Order: sequence, then structure tokens, then C-alpha cells
Amino acid sequence: MCVSTERRVNRGPSAAADNRAALIAAAREVFAETGFHAPLSRIARVAGVGQGSLYRHFPDRDALALAVFESNVEALETFAAAPAASLDDLLAEVIEQLPSAMAIVAGLDSSADPRLAALADRIRAVLAAKLEAARPAGAWRPDLAPDEVMLALAMLAALLTHTEPATRLSRAHAAWALLCRGLR
Repeated sequence: MCVSTERRVNRGPSAAADNRAALIAAAREVFAETGFHAPLSRIARVAGVGQGSLYRHFPDRDALALAVFESNVEALETFAAAPAASLDDLLAEVIEQLPSAMAIVAGLDSSADPRLAALADRIRAVLAAKLEAARPAGAWRPDLAPDEVMLALAMLAALLTHTEPATRLSRAHAAWALLCRGLR
């Protein structure tokens, strides 16, 4: 039996922010591959941290999933804040995120946690602003409401729950192209 004499350096509290970010990134990846009920030990391993670090940051699976979803929403808000980002660009980014996000949202009980509804409201607000900015160009139906775009995205997410992980992104693009025909 070979025992490594190399010890992992414990950076203590100074590593907290890096560990949290690594856990969120790993959870996003593992949830997308395996689903919401992926072993938390696997997420910790992929993040390169111990399970103790995982539980220091996230007391349970729901807290971790919400942190991943919030990180996704923050990324969308940052993306949308760029003046050159159009509604089409924003929706393309949403579609890219959707395969991993739907694994998270499908596992959370939206009726039990108002934070999930608050995150959805943030997405709706970003979409509403970009939709309003896109109206003068006439590329989208003039009566299209943000709630209708959210409904189309929810329909797409529901479809993806019944799609193999390996084909989710390609299916998301194909289904979104079909849905857009009714939204334009």
C-alpha cells in the first residue's frame, strides 16, 4: 500500500470564497450530468474540497441548488447589462443555461421556497427590459409579454426533464427555434 506523504494545504477561512465558488461550479456540472439527487459527496470531490466545506457553506441540497440557480441568474443579469446584448442574445444565453438549470429547478419545491419565485422574478425583469428595448425593431410580436416568454421557457424546461443529458442542449436549441416561430 502506497501512502502519500504530500499533505493538502489548509488555507482556512481565506479559502472560503474560493471553496464556495468551486462548490457552485461543481454542483452546476454534476446536477446537469446526474440530476438534482446527485451525491453531495461527488459535488465536493469535483470541487476539490471536503464534505465539511460543502456543509459549512450549504446546510442542505436545496441551499446548494438555490445558490447555483442564483449564480445563473446573476450571470444573466450581468450578460443583459451589456449595452450590446440584445433580447436574442439574452435568450440564447438562457437556452445555454437551461439544461443545467432545469435539473436544479425540477428538484426544488417552488411552492415551499419564496426565494425560487424571487429568482424567477429577476429573470422576468431582465427579459422584460430586453423585450421592451427590442420592440422598435419589430423582430418579436408587438403584444408579446414577458410572462409569455417565461411560459415558453418553462415549457422547454419541462421537455428537457424527459431528455437524456447528452442531448439536452441540442434538443433545447431545436425546441427553442420551434417556439420562437410563435413568439415572433
